[in-house]
Amino acid sequence: MTDILEKIRRFKLDRNWSEYQLAEHSGIPQSTISSWYRKNQIPTIPSLEKICAAFNMTLPQFFADESTHLQFLTEEQQELLDAFGRLKKEQQQAILRLLKTL
Repeated sequence: MTDILEKIRRFKLDRNWSEYQLAEHSGIPQSTISSWYRKNQIPTIPSLEKICAAFNMTLPQFFADESTHLQFLTEEQQELLDAFGRLKKEQQQAILRLLKTL
């Protein structure tokens, strides 16, 4: 079974986000996020959708285990996708505009 709180923690750490930054990006009060960890509670689906949106991913991507990720990508391609996923939405859009001009 997926440890949802652990996955949120890992995605947050991947982006070097504090709990406060996750709250800002997701629109969920920091006190709510903090209480999930203190009380070992699982977020509701609507809250999890907001968390996924903050991480720029879908619910299926969130729940996919590492063995089901795109296994056919080269190491460099996976690194690029991981780095892209850690960018803010406006940074991602800037990268996409740049790539389209090349």
